[in-house]
Amino acid sequence: MINPIDKLAFALRIPPPGDALLETIGRRTAQPRITPVCDGTDGDTFWIIAQHGRSADYILNIEANPRVRVKGSLTRTGWRSGTAHILDNDDPSERVRILSRSNRWLSLCLQASGSVATNPLSVRVDLDPRP
Repeated sequence: MINPIDKLAFALRIPPPGDALLETIGRRTAQPRITPVCDGTDGDTFWIIAQHGRSADYILNIEANPRVRVKGSLTRTGWRSGTAHILDNDDPSERVRILSRSNRWLSLCLQASGSVATNPLSVRVDLDPRP
């Protein structure tokens, strides 16, 4: 239920602090798919904790095509392209702990989304250099 609210907030240019949008390409449709995630921007890296692991549609899309775009609420830099890497050997709990230290809004987002986690999985997006 929160996804439509997040999408609307971004469309109105008042994104919730700590939230971001992830754009993947649909594995069956080849159409852009937008999913709200926590704003894990860290310089030229964007971190995602997929709360439902490999069963999340956007993870399945990343497996088919790792090229993505992200738009964070904390950086206000607009859309940035990058390549996503699913990190099976990363500890999502430790990643949440590390990311939560950087920003209280991100910490709140991670806590809220973590409350529904079934099989967390870390994803690192290496963002393309800025022009």
